[in-house]
Amino acid sequence: MELEPRAQTLLKALVERYIADGQPVGSRALSKISGLDLSPATIRNIMADLEEMGYVASPHTSAGRIPTPRGYRLFVDTLLTVQHIDEHAVGARNMRLPSQHPQKIIANAAQMLSSLSQFAGVVQSPRRESVFQQIEFLRLSEKRILLVIVDPRGDVQNRLLLTEADYSPAQLTQSANYLNQNYAGLTFDEVRARLSGELAQLRDDMGRLMQVAVEAGSEAMAEGDDMVIAGERNLLSVSDLSSNMSSLRQMFEMFEQKTGLMQLLDVSSKAGGVQIFIGGESKLVPMDEMSVVTAPYEVNGRIVGTLGVIGPTRMAYERVIPIVDITAKLLSNALSQP
Repeated sequence: MELEPRAQTLLKALVERYIADGQPVGSRALSKISGLDLSPATIRNIMADLEEMGYVASPHTSAGRIPTPRGYRLFVDTLLTVQHIDEHAVGARNMRLPSQHPQKIIANAAQMLSSLSQFAGVVQSPRRESVFQQIEFLRLSEKRILLVIVDPRGDVQNRLLLTEADYSPAQLTQSANYLNQNYAGLTFDEVRARLSGELAQLRDDMGRLMQVAVEAGSEAMAEGDDMVIAGERNLLSVSDLSSNMSSLRQMFEMFEQKTGLMQLLDVSSKAGGVQIFIGGESKLVPMDEMSVVTAPYEVNGRIVGTLGVIGPTRMAYERVIPIVDITAKLLSNALSQP
């Protein structure tokens, strides 16, 4: 439902005041800060309508109102005035790192997000493509084989395979040659799909070995995905997030396990541009009091990961959004340099 201009102005004023001081906002305060020439009765009526529509709520301890997740969503989507931040000044101060150390650049970007926002910064490491250039099998002992995978960049991944059959060195060489000659340059998912239709032409024991190798190779390549988090301790000073032990436990479980956070970052990379996930609204955010502002970054024009700021729902979005946006651009430039 589209709000009338007066209701939009009052909601914007309420959210901005609540973000600034964390206290419920009453009608008298709104009449002073909104700039509208309205009677207190009219303001109360409009606020009652906003509450009925689910944009604000009234805490039991106060006559004032606070924004709901739905109110925050409307605010960030349509009412927010984003601050201008000088990209060159930010970059000159924070991104002085040689391009030949990508992990150092990624760690620096996470620290930069944290220091500029005063919350936690997170950067998902570039996703490794599950493409192999060459595969080798090395017989270690009976039914124990070392799978060696070389990707197009020359990086090597090793995997120990425990097999049901005892393969001879000649069989291992034959299997590796078959995979390299027919599937090199493809992803393991593509190999799996094509191999399943061709297994009938192979000996059963050789086919089983190739299936095991493809599954193990896919797992090995996926293990390269990780993330760097900086400034988690900043969130301990945010009362909205650290007000009770249950919230603290939830927050640090998220940092420790990383699975849910990685899922959120993956979703963000597919959407493109700055995304805002608001607690209480997005099932990807584990706490009602938490929001995550994210943006994807690129290497040579291809999206390879996502970065963001993790903070309270009551954060200064107008300041955090450009911090995330600019950091994504700076990281893309730093990693794309030849």
